[in-house]
Amino acid sequence: MENKSYSDDDVELRKRPINGNATDEPRVVIVEDTAKLKKSVGIISGISFIVGSVIGSGIFISPKGVLQETGSVGLSLIVWGSAGILSLLGSLSYAEIGCVVKKSGGEYAYIDAAMGRLMAFMFAWTKIIVLTPSSVAVISMTFASYCVTFFPYCGEPQVPLKVIAALAIVTLTIINCYDTRAGASVQVFFTAAKLIALGIIIVGGLVRLGQGHTATMKSGFDGTIGTASGVALAFYDALWAYDGWNTLNYVSEELKNPYVNLPRANVIGVLLVTILYILTNISYLVVLGTDGLLDSDAVAVTWGDDVLGAVGVIMPIFVMCSTFGAANGALFAGVRTLYAAARDDQFPEVLSYVNCKRYTPIPCLIFTSVVALLMLIPGDIGSLIDFFSFASWMFYALAIISLFILRWRLPDAHRPIKIFILLPVIFLACSLYLVVAPIVQDPRLEFLYAFLFMVGGLIFYIPLVHFQLMTGRFDAVTRFLQKIMEVVPSPYEEPDFG
Repeated sequence: MENKSYSDDDVELRKRPINGNATDEPRVVIVEDTAKLKKSVGIISGISFIVGSVIGSGIFISPKGVLQETGSVGLSLIVWGSAGILSLLGSLSYAEIGCVVKKSGGEYAYIDAAMGRLMAFMFAWTKIIVLTPSSVAVISMTFASYCVTFFPYCGEPQVPLKVIAALAIVTLTIINCYDTRAGASVQVFFTAAKLIALGIIIVGGLVRLGQGHTATMKSGFDGTIGTASGVALAFYDALWAYDGWNTLNYVSEELKNPYVNLPRANVIGVLLVTILYILTNISYLVVLGTDGLLDSDAVAVTWGDDVLGAVGVIMPIFVMCSTFGAANGALFAGVRTLYAAARDDQFPEVLSYVNCKRYTPIPCLIFTSVVALLMLIPGDIGSLIDFFSFASWMFYALAIISLFILRWRLPDAHRPIKIFILLPVIFLACSLYLVVAPIVQDPRLEFLYAFLFMVGGLIFYIPLVHFQLMTGRFDAVTRFLQKIMEVVPSPYEEPDFG
């Protein structure tokens, strides 16, 4: 639908509850059902969101963790392929539950439908306050670190790094506030750029293979470490590189023909990434060998210097494109959890409002970006993600348990895709293992802090959400924000479970 402005004839003044309380103050409410997030994500942009969110900086910078833990070329490639298959199991499971619970918000919506508001709030609290903004901040810092390589400097210039990262975050926020389709177009463009980069690496590796550089690949399983803990850590490293396979489930309400495009995009996106990751690792090994790969902290750059020579300068540029696209995907999808939770009165209602002209969730985009900018101030935010990564797998497990609950509770619900029960069971078992493994193998106090933070959300939930003690106290602020951002409540119809 075309963007348009609204005159007095298009709106109606009416008494409507604000945050659940009736008020005598009139407010502007859009009569037409137009202030909703628009279905602007098709199959191509859907696949781009998955591929662009999964492929960040890791595959270009340092994929040596898997090789270090496995000890051999053969086992490392098996781990990369198996991690892709596991991600595919997760994406298939999410495709089924996403077609039943058609709300945006990903795990938040699924946990809420199956387990109730409290568990959903705990996920939303962790996702909104820590996981999404810290992810956006870290990826933006990686983007900035490659930007400064094009300028002469002495030492490690933290201020320029953080300024560039902040500018990247602000730029992405403006783009996504301007138009949802603009955010999708950015994702398609930068996904194409990173696919070109991987294509160059893969072709270069195949050329070297054709020239007879096969010694590394012939080593096969020589040097395999093969310990259970080593393989587990290798899987953890690989699965971190695949993180983002569930991105499209966060934007279900903006997906065109979700019954078809959600499962199709999930499967195509994850399979494409898996194939690219395996072929890229083969190229790294063929060109650099195991020793060269293990010695490099920026594998793609080292590869470019070896194969492309002076033209190798394009590799840092492609890494910048990759990280910028990954940051866009993290921001675009991540804010939808806040949007969905605020619409359910789990967070301030105004955070669920949508601009009445551009149909974008401006309040939650600005909130998330501000938190991400604040996270640029401290030194090491990468460790923050490390200690909360086990929480991500815990919520993945809860989403799969929600799938089982909804199968039992709503057996007749329309399921365009219903996967074989063993597949989500395998994914659930692996998810639970990845929750426990880092804590058992390296029990550090920071894991306790992360857990206490998650539980600490109850301090806000019980008085503010459950008992609604602050209801109606910020109506003036809500009306002020509505005026300056031109945002209105976003209507939503509960999904028909059949």
